[in-house]
This record gives sequence, structure tokens and C-alpha cells, in this order.
Amino acid sequence: MKVKHHEQPPGVKEIARRANVSIATVDRVIHNRPGVSTKTRDNIERIIRELNYQPNILARRLASRSVLKLISLIPKTSVETDFWEAPLAGIMQAAEEIRQFGVSIEKYFFDLNDKKSFIKQTRLILKQKPDGILLAPSFIKESIAFVHTCRELNIPYVFINSDIPQQESLCYIGPDLFHSGYLSAHLMSYCVPENAPILILNISREMEDHHHLLRKEEGFRAYFKDKKQSIVKVDLQQTDKSAIARQVAATLTTYPHIQAIFVTNSRVSAVAQYLETAKKKDLVLIGYDYIKENISYLQKGLIDFLICQQPQKQGYHGIMALYQSLVLRTPIDKVHFMPIDIITKENYAFYKN
Repeated sequence: MKVKHHEQPPGVKEIARRANVSIATVDRVIHNRPGVSTKTRDNIERIIRELNYQPNILARRLASRSVLKLISLIPKTSVETDFWEAPLAGIMQAAEEIRQFGVSIEKYFFDLNDKKSFIKQTRLILKQKPDGILLAPSFIKESIAFVHTCRELNIPYVFINSDIPQQESLCYIGPDLFHSGYLSAHLMSYCVPENAPILILNISREMEDHHHLLRKEEGFRAYFKDKKQSIVKVDLQQTDKSAIARQVAATLTTYPHIQAIFVTNSRVSAVAQYLETAKKKDLVLIGYDYIKENISYLQKGLIDFLICQQPQKQGYHGIMALYQSLVLRTPIDKVHFMPIDIITKENYAFYKN
């Protein structure tokens, strides 16, 4: 059976015809070469996107006989949270898809509770002279120093999970932190009376560096700005479960009228464990992330809502953004906000991280 002409994948000739330019001009745009006006280049790139055209990348990469080296640097999983298993799964999925195009991905990990481990890994990475980097910038000062060196070396980098503004990243892929906090407060407002005290818990050893927690807190407070809600805020810098239990117990003793708790990260399960042990099941509890322990307490009704932002897709899209920029040479959206998903015990079984 013959395939009709209009059913064949469009190529360079069709792009040139639609743009009313020569094939050589289209080729210059595809390979990011000079000699094309901005107006013509924009028109050709628009047509490429409309036709979903991809050049024969495989042949071109194989002909070059070079290997493109990408590196990811994210936190390792720990006894406190397995959140980072999901972004890692996304990174590995992307690696498998683009391996055939001569792209290798090396994975580096740091300890969320130890900024020295982050610094050590960044030094090792720079020695590798990578072509691109995927970074979860958990420590602000150290991340800024790292990406400053990357800029000097012309190494593009993508941020996932949390952003550092004005650092000239190729793009940011992750949640809108402020709005996820705002949404959490909106949910909370349906669960407690207007004047009920609410506790905000930030749980992190390196509190001054974990800006993503504080950004969520800002969003949460913004929702209640013109309301009568009383908000108590506690920063917990001891992150083991026994220490969290002691500090939460002390806070609830000091503020016995608290009716709800908002935990700004995935360590909400440690709070739920304390509430279960202390038989305080009447408090509303909202936290973050679709991880095993959190789901366990969600099933029991000790966690009321989990806010989730598809971390596996963050890892996947982060690597693919580098691939799209370095190999396909196509434009990248500067910001890719992930959906803000609300997970309950009724719908968690149908959710994919």
C-alpha cells in the first residue's frame, strides 16, 4: 500500500516551502548558524514547532563520534525521606531514551543535612568538564557559587524542585513554591474555624539555606493576611523523629488551642507519627510529597492532605531540557511549573508521582 504524500513526515523542504526561503536557510536555523535575520529565524522556528519536526539527530550524533556528557546533582535518599527516589527515576528514564544519541548521564548525590557533601560533589563534577548539569539547588550560597563557575566555563544548567532567581539557569522545572503554600492555606481554611490557631512547621537542619520551605510559608501566610487566623511558626533544626516528636509536643503544650498543622516539606510523616502516639487525631495535618511513609499516614487519616508536584517528571524534563538545548538546538521555556496536585486517602491509589 502506497503512503500518500501528505501522510509522510514533513521535512526540510516542507519547512522551506512554508517559510518561502531556501533549504540552506532552514539548515542554518536548524544548526543554529549565523546569517539569518531574526524575523526569518523566528518564522522558521515557529513552523518547525507546528510541524513537530526533528532532524536526523541519530545520524548526526553518530557521525560526530563524540559523547555528550550530562551530570545530575540531587540529594540522596535517607532514612528521613525517600522523596528523591522519584526525580532519580525520571533522570534514569530520560537517560535510557537519549542514550542512543550519544548522550551519557552521570549521577552525583549529596546529603541534605550536610552542605560540605554538596561542595565536595560540585568540585568533583567540575573536574569532569560536563556539557550540561541538572541541579537541585538545596543550599543557596553554595549553589550560587557553583553555577557562577559553570557560567564562567559555559556549562548550561537546569534547576529542578526549587529555583534560585536571577542565576541565569537554562530553565527551572518544578513547583511554584509560593502558590503551593497559598493553596495549602486555602485547603486549611475549609477545615478549621476562622479564628483557630494554626501551626507552621519548617523542618530542616540548614534552615537558612532551604529557601523553598520559607517560600511556601510566605504563600501560606499571604492567604491568611487579611483574615483573623492566628499563626504560630516553629523552625525545627533537629530532623530525627524523636527530636521532632519532642519539639511538637512542647509546642502543643505551649499553644494548646492549635487545631491544625502545616508542614512545609515531606517530613510530615514524623509529625503524623507523633500525633498517632499521643492520640491527638483531631488535628488537621497538611504536608508535602507522595512517599511511602506519608501515604501510610494518609491512609490512616492522620494526614489529611498531601501537596504533590510530580517529582519524577521534574527529573525527566530536566534532562530532556538539556538534551533539547544541546542536541536538538531548539528553544527552551525558561520556566516549567509543575501542577499542584492535592492527594487524599480517597485518590492516592490513582496518582502517579
